[in-house]
Amino acid sequence: MKISINGDVCIGSGQCALTAPGVFTQDDDGFSELLPGRADGGGDPMVREAARACPVQAISLAE
Repeated sequence: MKISINGDVCIGSGQCALTAPGVFTQDDDGFSELLPGRADGGGDPMVREAARACPVQAISLAE
């Protein structure tokens, strides 16, 4: 699975980092970003829930 975060849409709510902290974090400005080496989700079962939890749907998943 490939994870993408649309930085133009992200509002920095942090729901992704709270839901899947092993994959997502927030940068110094509070916007979401992937942890290094986690662009494929690393098999974390919470990645799909994190994408659903995003209030602005800034996270997309592709198989």
